[in-house]
Amino acid sequence: MATVKGAGPRPTQPHLVLDLVRHVYDDDGVAVEALRGISLTIQHGEFVAIVGQSGSGKSTLLHVMGAMDRPVAGTVLLNGQDLAQLDEEARTLIRRREVGFVFQFFNLLPTLDLLENVMLPALLAGVSSGEARGRAEAVLAQVGLAALAGRRVNALSGGERQRGAIARALVNAAPLLLADEPTGNLDRDTGGEIVQLLRSLPAARGTTVVLATHSVAMAEAADRVLTLSDGRVAG
Repeated sequence: MATVKGAGPRPTQPHLVLDLVRHVYDDDGVAVEALRGISLTIQHGEFVAIVGQSGSGKSTLLHVMGAMDRPVAGTVLLNGQDLAQLDEEARTLIRRREVGFVFQFFNLLPTLDLLENVMLPALLAGVSSGEARGRAEAVLAQVGLAALAGRRVNALSGGERQRGAIARALVNAAPLLLADEPTGNLDRDTGGEIVQLLRSLPAARGTTVVLATHSVAMAEAADRVLTLSDGRVAG
């Protein structure tokens, strides 16, 4: 069975560096400037929370960090590599190998059981079915869902689905985990459990975690809190 690696020595260079990043998107023919010159640095193994109201730019910032969106200006360095300069094929490889995403609405496929959902990113990355199964079993055990591996998504609670989504994001051992409002659909107690699970990942796996949330209370578990307002880092 595949094993989940714990934290090893951390590189000396920062994990993420954003310098004067701007991003504009089209909203029904209207250009909206979502990010207005964001500059920040995130170290390997750091747990950073980004707080802000809806529309402040949190989701856009995560998408830029994770090579899902290309900024219109500025640099986004992931391990020293500028994501803005990569073509789409290279960006796809970065997303598969270097970044795990966790979303508010889980995005688990209801036609698959939990184990199959968690295996899917590994299969898409070209891993054999046996290796993918071993990886999935290992991360499901780490998030406390080993006993539920064979259940379909609609038989899981909201908290179990979100833990499954986190396991799926970790199955390829991505060193960067981006979580976009992962507690937004959960009650306070369950949301707190999810945040504590995220809090455990830097020590357990060496994972860098960036959490976007509107909840200041949820953000308190992070090493550092950044406040985003109108596309800018406040303060």
